[in-house]
Formats: sequence, C-alpha cells, structure tokens
Amino acid sequence: MMIARNALYFEDYILSIQYFNQVINAKPYLYEPYFFRGLAKINLDDFQGAESDCDKAIERNPFVVGAYQIRGLARIRQNKYEGAIDDYKMAIKYAPENITLWHNLALCNLQKKDYKAAEYDLENMLRISPKYTRAYLMRGEVHMRQQDTIKALADFTTAIELDKYDPDAWSARALVKLQQSEYASAESDLSQSIRLSVRNSANYINRALARFHQNNLRGAMSDYDLALDIDPNNFIGHYNRGLLRAQVGDDNRAIEDFDFVLQMEPDNMMATFNRGLLRAQVGDYKGAIKDYTTVINEYPNFLAGYYHRCEARKKIGDKKGAEEDDYKLMKAQLDRYNNSTNSQVAQKDKSENTESEDDAKTRKKSDKNVSNYKKIVIADDSEQVRQYKSDYRGRVQDRNVNIKLEPMYALNYYEKENAVRGGVNYNIFIDELNQAKVLPKRLQITNREAPLTEEQVKFHFALIDSHTSAIISDENNASKRFARAMDFYLVQDFASSIDDLTKAILIDDKFFPAYFMRALVRCKQLEYQKAEALSLKNKNTDQIANEITAVDYDVVLADLNKVITQSPDFIYAYYNRANLLSMLKDYRAAIIDYDKAIELNPNLADAYFNRGLTHIFLGNNRQGIFDLSKAGELGIVSAYNIIKRFTEVPE
Repeated sequence: MMIARNALYFEDYILSIQYFNQVINAKPYLYEPYFFRGLAKINLDDFQGAESDCDKAIERNPFVVGAYQIRGLARIRQNKYEGAIDDYKMAIKYAPENITLWHNLALCNLQKKDYKAAEYDLENMLRISPKYTRAYLMRGEVHMRQQDTIKALADFTTAIELDKYDPDAWSARALVKLQQSEYASAESDLSQSIRLSVRNSANYINRALARFHQNNLRGAMSDYDLALDIDPNNFIGHYNRGLLRAQVGDDNRAIEDFDFVLQMEPDNMMATFNRGLLRAQVGDYKGAIKDYTTVINEYPNFLAGYYHRCEARKKIGDKKGAEEDDYKLMKAQLDRYNNSTNSQVAQKDKSENTESEDDAKTRKKSDKNVSNYKKIVIADDSEQVRQYKSDYRGRVQDRNVNIKLEPMYALNYYEKENAVRGGVNYNIFIDELNQAKVLPKRLQITNREAPLTEEQVKFHFALIDSHTSAIISDENNASKRFARAMDFYLVQDFASSIDDLTKAILIDDKFFPAYFMRALVRCKQLEYQKAEALSLKNKNTDQIANEITAVDYDVVLADLNKVITQSPDFIYAYYNRANLLSMLKDYRAAIIDYDKAIELNPNLADAYFNRGLTHIFLGNNRQGIFDLSKAGELGIVSAYNIIKRFTEVPE
C-alpha cells in the first residue's frame, strides 16, 4: 500500500494500479485501495473505472470525503452533472468549509444553467474564503449569463483587485466592456491579460475586435495574425482577417483566408461570396462566377449576387448570362417600386433601419443572413462566456500548483520527450558504466523521468528476480546491487532501493552513482512524507518541514557532499544540492551551488531557472528575472510566465 501511494504521488499511475490490485486481492474489504485506484484511473482519463472504484470505496466507508470528490469529478467528465452535484453535497455535509467542493459544486450548477443555485454556492464560498478570486470570476459569469453587466463588472473588478496577476480576471472584465462598447478600455484590459498569458488566442481575437471598432485595422490584423499563430484553425480569426485584408487591398492573401474558412465550412455562403468578390478583384472572373452561382443557388433572392455575377459575366463576354442577371435585377427593382416585396425583405429593411452603429459592423457567428457578408464575425453569446470544462479542482490529488523549482536530476532508463529542449546530459563515468554493459538498459541523467508503462512494470519486476539470483551467487558485486536498486527505484519501492544502494556503497565506497541515487531516493521519500503529513494534519508546509528536516535532510546532504568529493565535475550533484538547500530555505548557499553547476555547464537551463527563482525568494527580482530569461531562451517556456508575474503590472 505504501509503495502504491508513493507511485501515485509521483504520478506513476499505471504502476500504482498494479500495487493497488495486489492490496485488493489480499484484503478486498478495505476502502483505501479502491479509492486510490480510482484516483489513479481518473488521472489516466478512465472516468468510468474511477467512478466504479469510488462506488466500491463508498460502499466500504461512506464517510470519506475524498471518495465523493473524486467520484463527482469522474461523473462530471461523463456529463453526469446531477450525480456529481449529489456527490459534492454529500461531501460538503462532512467537510462544510472545503473550498474545492464548493468550487466544483458551483461549476456543476453553472453548467446546468441553474444560476440561482450557483449563486448560492458562490456566496457560501466567499463567506468561507472572502479573498478567493475564482469565486468572484464565477459569480461574475453567473451575472453575465443573466445579462446583469453592472454586477458582473463589479465582480471582475474585485477579482483584479485581489489578484492583478490573474489573466482570466482581465479578460473577463474586457468582455463586459466590449458589450458596453467601451473599446479603448477593453483593449487595455486585454493587453494586460495577454501580457500575463501570451498563448491565449481568444484574447487576441477579442482585442482585434476592440481595435477594429476604433478603426485600427492594422492593429486588428496584427492580432489576428498572432491568434492564428497560436490556433491555426480558428474560424473567426481567418474570416475576419480575410475581411480586413480585403479592406486594405491585400486581395490575394484575403483569398487564402477565405479558402481556409471554406475548407473548414464548405457550405459557408458568406465566405463563398466574399471569395467571389476577391476573385473578381484579382481578375479571376470564372472563379468569381462559380462562387456567386453557389450563393445564388442557395439564396435565389440575394440581389447582390446577381449584380456582381452580371458584372463578372460582362467581363468574360457572356452577354446572354449577363442579360439574364440584369433582367432579374430590373424585375426586383420594379417589384420593390410597386411595394410587392415579400415579407422577409420588408422585415429585413425594418431591422436594418434599427441597427446601432456597432451592430452594423458586426454579426454573430450563427447569423446566416447572407446580406451580412461584409460584417466582422463575433462569437455567439454561448461561446463568449468562459468555458469551465477544465476548471474543476482536484484532478491530480490537489497538489500545490504554486511556482516551484525544476526537479532534481536522477539516473534513469526512461526519459520524457521534450519538443523544446533536446540534448543529452553527459558524464564520463556514467558513459563508462553504460559501455561496460553491467546494466540492463542505457542509464540516462535526467530530471524528466517518464512513468513506466504496464510492459515496463512487468519487465522490471522480472529483473528484480533475475538480479536477486545474480546477487546470491556474487554478493560482493556493487554493480549488481546498484542494478537491482535501480529496479526497486523504478517500481517505487524506495525502502528496498535504499537498502541495496547502501550495500553497494559498503562494497565499494568509491562508486559515487550509489551515493547520488540514495540521496535522490531519500529526498523523494521525504517529499512524499511531507505530503502525507499535510493531508493528515492541519498544519502548514513550514511546520511539517521543520519536523522532518532535523535529521533526515542532513543524511541526504551528506550523500551529495560525498558525490562532489569523489567526482568534483559531476554537475548534477551541485544542482541537486542547490535544490535541497533551496528547499531548506538556505538560499544563499543554494545560489553558490547553482553558480558552480552553471560554471561547469553554461547551458544548463534548469540551473538558470532555479537560480532565478531563488534570487526572487531573496527579493532580488532583477537578477532573478535575468536568470529566468536565460532559462526561457534555453527552452523552459514556463519561465516567461513567471517573468510576467514578477514584473510589476502598471496601473
């Protein structure tokens, strides 16, 4: 059970499920293995399996809040909102001040459009936690959906006052200001949101709209370009950029945009007609006639279509076709003159006369009136409100998502791929160890450890048995002990791994990889123990850390000191020791070790990132931002978001 929970904490979900299965087979009456197996399954997107496991956990113990919470989340992912609401209400009965439960309950009611219930939940949430920013954002959303923009604006403004580094708060307020036609103010809010969250395409789309209403066409086009860099398939981005390109005479590239729109929506008549106009503009009259005809076939009373097709037919010498179109136009004019137009056209004329200036410039995405082909597209009301599909809390054990150091380096056979950062971390001794073929796989130095697949789990369990046989026949072989220690480490059996590493050190006290890995495994044990202590006791992180650090971290530190003594050029020992010192809040000593790691490898991105954070912890924001910038340059993308958070947002 302990090993399974270790694996779960370190997000090795498939391995943890294997261990939980063993516990369930041995003691099927316990609720815990079902509960934790459900938690592992929900992280693997097996929502039905997670719900089933939580059912079994609740049958065995109906008083566990977490089981209702996880089952509620699993039901949400299956669109079973009624069941999820029942679960959260039951959980709140046992834990009435749990913000996560109220948060998810409010979102369920928001999803069901039960705004009264959602507002009640949010009032309770704010009573418990008056400074919880997300509650104000959600309550503002409730007001928006009920068309109360004044209350929504007040809530979004409060959210900004509480956390001016939350990009969602700025973008939410900007949407209200767009509805109120306060375009300059909306643009300012969206610029702040973009500054804090560069990769959100919706912010660029909305800022382009604000700029368009201020006649800043070039600025709007620039925003559409940026939005489409982030989201190349964005319909609104391509359609509106096509319109703006047409307005400034960039006809060929405008045609490219409408081509893309028509690939996405082949039956979009407004895009077809706009492309026809552009084709005529660049001299492709046959292509233009084809587009006009497509639209006319769909809308036989669309007079603009006949007019433009008539002009295009004249250009290619199709006199008969042009006369037919001209006759259709003359007949329509006579009908209108005689006041015999159909009721649909009369209604259209009436609506055009009552449009505001802004309405005359834009149309909803769902608007199918082909006469509005020149209007900029805006999202429908249902799309403009925030979508909370991914905002439910509790997915990964409610782990702390605050800014944190890049992880320690380890020796491992498996490494996660990284599209941004490549390269191999090298050390001559580790390379010689690999060349000696004493280990079953090539050992890598990485801090992007990959969780095991089911096949890999079975492989390493089998290796443990074979290594045990080899050790029995050769008890004084440090490499064999180290090989089995690696297998135990990979299957999250930390106690057995430490035991083998200790024996390897006793056999050969110059074998520094054993010291290095023992330090890492012990550090992971302590991290897990702190998380467990926090979940069981009502204490803060500093209290728990103070209880654990007294002896245990000294042992980890001693192992890393030994590695550095034996191998002074092993960069990753300095880096790991710096991480450990930073965790112990000995920031100045940590910076010295990060300095040494960077001196040995000037391209070690993680060291720049962590040194930057450590400087920020000391209040040296300028130096910290300099290091974070270097880390971003070397491929740690999250560094840019942190830079924005610690660069003061101007009022």
